[in-house]
Amino acid sequence: MRRSTAVTPSAPTSADPEVDGRLAAIGRFCFRHRRWVLGFWAVILVIGVLIGGRVFEGSVAGASSTASEADRGSAVVTAADPAKGTLTAVVDGRPVDDQAVRDAVTRATAEIAAMPGVSSATDAYGSDPSAAALRSADGNASLLSVRMADDSTTAQTDAVTHRLADITADGAKVTVGGDLVLQDEVKKQTEKDTRFGEIVTLPLTLIVMVLVFGGLSAASLPVIGAVASVGGALLAMFGFSRIMDIDTSVLPIATVLGLGLSIDYALLMVNRFREERGHGAGIAAAVERTAATAGRTVAFSGLTVAVALAGLFVFTSPVLGAVAAAGVSVVVIAVAAAITLVPALLGFAGSRIKTPTAPVPDEGFFSRTVRRVRKRALPVALACTALLMAAGAPFLHADMRNTGAAVLPSSSAGRQVAETIDQRFPGASAAPITVVVESSATVAQAYADDVVSKLPGVSGVRAVTPVSDTVSTIDVLVPGDPQGGEAKQVVKELRADRGGLSTQVTGGAASVVDFQHELLTRGPIALGLVALGTLVLLFLMTGSVVMPVKALLMNLLSLGASLGALTLVFQDGWFSGLLGVGSTGGLETFIPVLVFAFAFGLSMDYEVFLLARIKELRDRGHSNAESVELGVQRSGRIITSAALLMVIVFAGFALGDMLMVKQMGIALAVAVAVDATLVRCLLVPATMSFFGDFNWWAPGPLRRLHDRIGLSEHVELPAIAPAVLPIPRPAAETLVPTTP
Repeated sequence: MRRSTAVTPSAPTSADPEVDGRLAAIGRFCFRHRRWVLGFWAVILVIGVLIGGRVFEGSVAGASSTASEADRGSAVVTAADPAKGTLTAVVDGRPVDDQAVRDAVTRATAEIAAMPGVSSATDAYGSDPSAAALRSADGNASLLSVRMADDSTTAQTDAVTHRLADITADGAKVTVGGDLVLQDEVKKQTEKDTRFGEIVTLPLTLIVMVLVFGGLSAASLPVIGAVASVGGALLAMFGFSRIMDIDTSVLPIATVLGLGLSIDYALLMVNRFREERGHGAGIAAAVERTAATAGRTVAFSGLTVAVALAGLFVFTSPVLGAVAAAGVSVVVIAVAAAITLVPALLGFAGSRIKTPTAPVPDEGFFSRTVRRVRKRALPVALACTALLMAAGAPFLHADMRNTGAAVLPSSSAGRQVAETIDQRFPGASAAPITVVVESSATVAQAYADDVVSKLPGVSGVRAVTPVSDTVSTIDVLVPGDPQGGEAKQVVKELRADRGGLSTQVTGGAASVVDFQHELLTRGPIALGLVALGTLVLLFLMTGSVVMPVKALLMNLLSLGASLGALTLVFQDGWFSGLLGVGSTGGLETFIPVLVFAFAFGLSMDYEVFLLARIKELRDRGHSNAESVELGVQRSGRIITSAALLMVIVFAGFALGDMLMVKQMGIALAVAVAVDATLVRCLLVPATMSFFGDFNWWAPGPLRRLHDRIGLSEHVELPAIAPAVLPIPRPAAETLVPTTP
C-alpha cells in the first residue's frame, strides 16, 4: 500500500475577448499602464498649476490689433508718443482752491514728476489751459494725471500709485484709478472669479454625481479628470500667451468650457463602465469596451465642439482668435483626459465602483414622455418652436457696446474713478470719437474747423492736441449716448469725408462700428463654415441629410433663447436685482459671438449623445418610433445629469463679479438648460415622430458615399465569456488508497 499525495485542482480561467479598434487599444494600454498614465497627468496638473497659473500675469486686458481703423488710430498715437498708460487720482470732498488741498496736490505732483518711469504729471493748478479740465464742474474735486513712460516697470508704477494714495489734506478723499489700474484690476478680478468658480462648482458637481452613481468612488473620477484637464488647459493657454496676446477675458471662458466638458465626458465614460460591468464584464474588459464605445462618442462630440469654436478663426478680432485657439486646445485636452486618464483611474477604482444590478429599464419617465409627444407631434413641435422664437425675440433689439470700466464690480477703485470723471469732469472724460490726423496741428485745426465741427450730430470739438510734429488728435463731442446711433453715424460721416488728409477715426463709438462691420462681413462666413462642418459630421454619423438639417435648426432656436435671455437681463434689466447684475444698456460686443460658438457646440454635443443611441437602435433593426422611444429613455438620464452638471459649472462662474464672465455664465446655463429639457425631451421626439422614416433619408449617391466613409457610433462588441467559478479547494488533505 502506497501513501497517496494531495490533489489540488487548478481553477480554469477564461479571458474576455479583446475589442478591435484604436480607441479600444488606447483604453487597454492606459488600463495596463495606469500608474504611468496617472503619473503623466499628475505632472501635467502640477506644471499647469505652477506655470500655467501665471497666464493671468501675461494676459492683456483689452488686446487689440491693427485690423480695424479704430485700432490703427490708437496704434498711430501710441507710436507717435509712446506711453505705458496713465494713473489718475481723484481728490474729492474739499474745494479745489482750498490752500491745504492745493499744497498737498502740488507737492505730490512735483515729487511724482521727478520719480523714475514717469513721463509727465499734471494737476489742476498748472498754467496750461488744459488744467481747467482737471477741475470738477462743482469745484469740489480735482484730478492729478500721471503718464507712465513706455519703458516703466511695474515697481515704478506701484511706487507712483502709492504716492498718489498718500496725498493727504483735511477732509479730502483720494481714489486712484486710470487705465493702468483698470488693467491690473481686471486681471486680478478675473483670476479671483476663475478660482471662485472652480471652488464653488467642483464640490457641487461631486454631490450631484454621488446621487447619480450612488457612490463616492464613481462620482470622484469625473472630478479628478476635470481637475487634471484644467491643469492641462492652463498650461496650453500659457503656451499661447507666449506667442500671441491673450485677452484676460478669455481665461475664465476657456476654463469654464474645459471644466464643463471634462466632467461631461468623464461622466459618460464612468456610466458606460458601470453598464459593461453590469453586463458581466471584468474590470479590464469593461474599461476596454468603455473606451471603444463611450470613448468613440466622446471623441466625435469633441470634434463637433471644436468645429463650432474653429469658426471664430474667421474673425480678425484678437479676442475671438484667442478664444478659438484656447477653446479648441481645451476641447482636445478634455477629450484626451477622458480617453486616457479616465481608463487609468477606472483601473485603480473599478472594483470599488458600484455595479448596477439591472440595465436601464425600457419603460420610464422619458419613454412615457416620448409616447405622449408622439400622439401630438405636430402641435408639440409648433408650440416648442413658437416658444423658443418668442424667447429669442428680445435679441432683435440688442445693442452692442464696449462696456469699459463697467466690467468691474462697483467696489473697484478703477471703475469709481472712471465713472467720477465721466459724471463730474466733462472736459477730461474720454470723447466718444477721436480723429487722428497724420499732419501738423495747424492742418488738423483747419480740418476740425472746416469739416468736423460742421457735421450734423456734432455738438462740439475740443482743442486740437498735438501728439508729435506729424500727428494730432481731435476730440469730437456728440450729445446723448456716446456709443449710440448718433455717435455711430458721425463716425461713418467722418470716414466718408477725410478732407483730403490721412486720418483714422477711433474711440468707443468707432470700435463698435468696426466690430459690427466685421460681424456683418465675416459673420456669415463663420456661420456657413460651422454649419457646413456640422452638417458633414452629422451626415457621416447618421447617413441622413434630414437629421443634420433639423439638428442645425433646433440648435439655432435654443441659441436664440439664450441670447434673448441675455438681452433681457443685461440690457433691459429683467431680474437684474435677483441675479446680482446691473444693466449696462447693452451687451459687450463680442459676447454674442462667443455665446453662439460655445452654445452651438454644447448643443451639438448633446445632439451627438442622443442621436448616437437612436442610430445604434435603428441599426439593430428597431423601427423609427421604437428607436426614438428607447434612445431617449436609455440616454435621457445621463444627458439630463450631464446638463445639470454643466448648468452648475456655468452658474458657479456667473456668481463672479466680472461682467463678461457673468454674461457668458448665464447665457450658457440658459442654453444648456433649454437644450436638455425643451429641445431634447419635446422638440426632438416630436420632429422625429412627425417625419417618421423620412428622418433617415438621403439621396442614393450620398447613401453609397456613407456606406464607404460613414462614421458609425455603434461598435460591434464581442460576447463576454461566461464566468467560470473556481472549484473549491478541499478543507483538508485527503488520502486516497491505491493498489500496490
